[in-house]
Amino acid sequence: MAHDWQPDFEQLVDEHQSMVFSLAWRMTGDRGLAEEIAQDVFMELDRHMGKMESPDHVRFWLRRVTVNRSTDALRRRKVRGIDLWIEIEDQHGVPAENRSSPLGARLEHLLTTLPEAQRAALVLRYQEDMLPEEIASMLDTPLATVKTHLQRGLKLLRAKAMNHLGEYVRANK
Repeated sequence: MAHDWQPDFEQLVDEHQSMVFSLAWRMTGDRGLAEEIAQDVFMELDRHMGKMESPDHVRFWLRRVTVNRSTDALRRRKVRGIDLWIEIEDQHGVPAENRSSPLGARLEHLLTTLPEAQRAALVLRYQEDMLPEEIASMLDTPLATVKTHLQRGLKLLRAKAMNHLGEYVRANK
């Protein structure tokens, strides 16, 4: 397919490196592993530059490859960490600036217990602000499956948060 867009690799790295690293870090919970994944993703991008058709295609491709590499790394290393803050402060009155508080750390840790598919859907939805249709397309998963992962992941996260927040409040009175 012929196209007029000529991507510049260094410019794409500058433009997308924080998104790729952040996505990998939130998927794995391991800064070092996230750096390795980001480096691998950009090495892969360099090999596929000729196939990139537009800035949107690059962003879509980078997200998909980053999620896939992160999931692979989690499976290889059996790492269950994540550093993602889902918008649950509304339900529990925890302001966003308290993310580094003991309570914030407990809430973030709860995400480590979610199944990988639910975690990936939540990261893409709430960190990357992707629509369920975009997530389904990116992960090559039926839309209904993505919606189920989002619904079940949030329900499970809320239930765990209610249980753990109750323990936290009782322990800190």
